[in-house]
Amino acid sequence: MSNRRALFAVSCVSLLTFGVVLTTLGSVLPSIIERFGIDKTSAGSLFLLNTFAIAIGSVVVGPIADRNGYKEMLVAATALIILGLEGIAFAPSMIWLRAAVLLTGFGGGIINSGANALVADISVDGRTAGLSKLHVFFGAGALGVPFALGVLLGRFSYSTLIGVVGALCVVPLAITAMPRFPMPKQAQGFPIATAKALLRDPVLLTFGVMLFLESGMEITVGGWTATYFKEELLITDQRALVYLSLYWCGMMIGRIALSTLLRRLSPARLLAGGITVAFVAASIVITTHDPSFAALGVFLLGLGFSATFPVVLGLVADRHFALSGTAFSVVMLMALTGGMLMPYLTGVLGNSYGLRGSFLIVPTALLGLAALLGVASSRLTRQATPAS
Repeated sequence: MSNRRALFAVSCVSLLTFGVVLTTLGSVLPSIIERFGIDKTSAGSLFLLNTFAIAIGSVVVGPIADRNGYKEMLVAATALIILGLEGIAFAPSMIWLRAAVLLTGFGGGIINSGANALVADISVDGRTAGLSKLHVFFGAGALGVPFALGVLLGRFSYSTLIGVVGALCVVPLAITAMPRFPMPKQAQGFPIATAKALLRDPVLLTFGVMLFLESGMEITVGGWTATYFKEELLITDQRALVYLSLYWCGMMIGRIALSTLLRRLSPARLLAGGITVAFVAASIVITTHDPSFAALGVFLLGLGFSATFPVVLGLVADRHFALSGTAFSVVMLMALTGGMLMPYLTGVLGNSYGLRGSFLIVPTALLGLAALLGVASSRLTRQATPAS
């Protein structure tokens, strides 16, 4: 039998690597804007490209994992990420930069969906708790890049630091290659008819739209915060990166607390509380002109966002365990569509109204997320109630 602790460790370092993937572009964005002389719309198109590649990777991984297993895919994806990060660090032109962003995003999409589905498979006793622990490591990876850049940027260049980050990803590559993985769940053939039925499940689709909004907000805030602080609050690159790291720190702390909170609160109440905290935090960031107060708002945004992905993915895994990889691919594709569109729209609106105005997209999306939570809770309650 496969060693569950070893597989959980593989999933953790994989999601830590995905945290690096998701935060690198936003961390180096001020440097890219200056280096290549691009505007906010062009910068936003890089997020569009990155998240499009993540979405493609997320779609590919589910059916293949259900049919062939996880190991080879996770190893190959980590290798692609190493190549992509080195490309982002040393790209001589926008063409090479875009290619590197595509490569990094595609590998990141594979390990994101793959690691989540693997933990859902091996955490048969409490999938949401297992996923919440897993997502702590996403927060660690996402926190590490902007914090390291903020601390070390005075002594080393952006290119050197991102190059080192790429080289360090050899460690998760080696860890992933070592353990024995479980046998594929659908080794005798992939049930296409059953997979198609997933697309007719209204609860799964509601979860997907919730993650559309959540992913869009997370990538928008993670991608544009450093630039927002630099342009709207007139602070240095290094200080802006440290403030960006507070966002990921808040998300990581929230996910550390998630297992304990789930023993006291229902998933619906926990998500409602997170949405409320995030709405207040977004209002602080948008309205304040004090960098320290804005930093508090950014930290609270991460805290408020922290529960949505682990809780919703846990509900998806409980509902569709036999095809968890494919079900995760469906909701991840929807999530990353939001992750493509909202950061790009933020850049387009930022050109016309400034980033302070374009950040209104975050509280607007939170209101939509609250409405969808009500819809999902109602549908689950009706399905759980026996017909009279």
